[in-house]
Amino acid sequence: MSDSILVAYATRYGSTQEVAEKIAATLRESGLTVDVQPVKQVRTLDGYRAVVVGAPLYMFDWLKEARDFLSRQRAVLEEMPVAVFALGPTEDKEKDWTETRAQLDKVLSKFPWLTPVAVELFGGKFDPAKLTFPYNLVPGLKRMPVNDIRDWDTICAWANGLPEKLG
Repeated sequence: MSDSILVAYATRYGSTQEVAEKIAATLRESGLTVDVQPVKQVRTLDGYRAVVVGAPLYMFDWLKEARDFLSRQRAVLEEMPVAVFALGPTEDKEKDWTETRAQLDKVLSKFPWLTPVAVELFGGKFDPAKLTFPYNLVPGLKRMPVNDIRDWDTICAWANGLPEKLG
């Protein structure tokens, strides 16, 4: 069996890709062989011994391509260690964290066969200048400030704990 780990991600505006790349870099520092790919580009999991998959919670759900990835790769993911991360709130308010964690738990409950070895919710990033149609037409969203509450130390700490959990 290969010693490679795949970090697969879905992203809308690039923030989750940056987190996935940081997780991969941290895993590589532990001596692991790691590939990083958008979930849309993953055709097979042959050659991987574990998968880390992440996506943002966007409009109260995980991005569709991440959910599709889990469904498409179910047979293989059921047989290997899987870690899951999500990017969520863009403001550091306890209520936002609680609600977003509940959203993530709800998403994962739709995949009862999936038993992740680790699940983590990280803060997200919001930049109204990057909004695309139809969200760029919503005046309230366009007036919101740029905000980035991704905690890189927390992300690295979580990634540092993954080698043991991924086996």
